[in-house]
Amino acid sequence: MTFLPRGRAANGQRAARRRRVVATVGAVSAGLLVLSACDKPTPMATISVGDNSVSSETDCYNDGDVVKAAELAKCLTSEDVKSIKVDPDATVRFGVDPEIADKGWTILMNGQPLTDSSTKTYRTIPGSVFFNEQYGATGNSTRVSVKEGDKTVTGLWTFKFKKDV
Repeated sequence: MTFLPRGRAANGQRAARRRRVVATVGAVSAGLLVLSACDKPTPMATISVGDNSVSSETDCYNDGDVVKAAELAKCLTSEDVKSIKVDPDATVRFGVDPEIADKGWTILMNGQPLTDSSTKTYRTIPGSVFFNEQYGATGNSTRVSVKEGDKTVTGLWTFKFKKDV
């Protein structure tokens, strides 16, 4: 037999349930607050050669607004870029997020346009192009960039291609 007044045990269970609900609501609110403080990730550009691929977000992105020329120059010459080995006999596949494709994108080689602007999410180019002097290549490595935007640049993803001999 219990010595608690009538209804007392039930109130204790309600209080415990209330504490759990408050704790859960607090945890969810804290999680949402943390997520709202995170930066939205930039769109991705991916390059694939054979079985190898490399993907990158970019530092040269301004949430869809024009990137300043000084920032672009810094991104084009940055040493902190991802690299991939390219066999000149292989096909190089470029893929971009639909967000990039919607604004149009161009492939640049050593800072110069290699292709016309495209709104597709996928393109292929023979690997030999990236090491051909006719297209401005010198040596066994080349800088290749994906430029977002037709008339203005709203994003730039840069990679280093190393000749796989």
